[in-house]
Amino acid sequence: MTKQNSQVVKGTIAISISAIMWGFDGVVLTPRLFNLEVGYVVFMLHFIPFLLMNVFLFRQYKHLKTFVRQDYIGFSLVALFGGALGTMAIVKALFLIDFQQLSVVVLLQKLQPIFAIILAAILLKERIKKNFIIWASLAIVASYFLTFGFSLPKFDGNEQTIYAALFALLAAFSFGSSTVFSKKVLINHNFITATFFRYGFTSLFMLIYVVIFGQYLEVMETTPTNWLYFIIIGVTTGSGAIFIYYYGLRRVKAIVATISELLFPISAIFFDYLVNDSILSPVQMVSAAIMVFAIIKMKD
Repeated sequence: MTKQNSQVVKGTIAISISAIMWGFDGVVLTPRLFNLEVGYVVFMLHFIPFLLMNVFLFRQYKHLKTFVRQDYIGFSLVALFGGALGTMAIVKALFLIDFQQLSVVVLLQKLQPIFAIILAAILLKERIKKNFIIWASLAIVASYFLTFGFSLPKFDGNEQTIYAALFALLAAFSFGSSTVFSKKVLINHNFITATFFRYGFTSLFMLIYVVIFGQYLEVMETTPTNWLYFIIIGVTTGSGAIFIYYYGLRRVKAIVATISELLFPISAIFFDYLVNDSILSPVQMVSAAIMVFAIIKMKD
């Protein structure tokens, strides 16, 4: 195995591990914070890990002296899309469905390769395969049947599912964008620096958000159990997974990264069944399989 192939393998394995960790988080951990406001949850999920990082990685601040305008823009875009907007959208989607069919929301969010591939072509000059439109269209159609089956979407008693699906799609766009912006950031910075400033910039953005909307008062409503989940998520499936993800992302193309991340929804389905005894209907299982297959074929 050549050195280059070895790096690709290491990168793919690292991203796959982080994806499985996110699948566990989306089904088992984050939904347990449903009693709190979404913005406050996202702020704490970034602020607590960032505080811990400052204990061990405070020397990362020295890089600010060498930051140029593009660095600030890059980290701001990663924080805005991957940290703030994307995380708020997926957390809101998970909260809306009240522990029912959590894996559906996670699966919908994995339409992000469509957005990532388009942006990678525009920003990173990565070539789009000729059959991309066909497979992307199939994935989108499959995502509809995954959400609604053979029924038409109705706002009569079905609002939560529809809103959850829309938020999951917003998360897909946001995380897909973040994957590409992160790839640009990693051209000039290592994965430790990238993780540190991603969490720092996101904490700053979310602090502004919770202050403006008064959600900082939620700290008075945070239970000991909530604090426990915040800490567990922060050091494992949060910052821990991001460290591993950036380690892998530096070694593979953005398109390969998005495909490796498909272990996120696959693991989510497994954990949703194992923990919540929830299983997809036959129509949803077929739709999920078609959607995943189409996303994989987009890179061929």
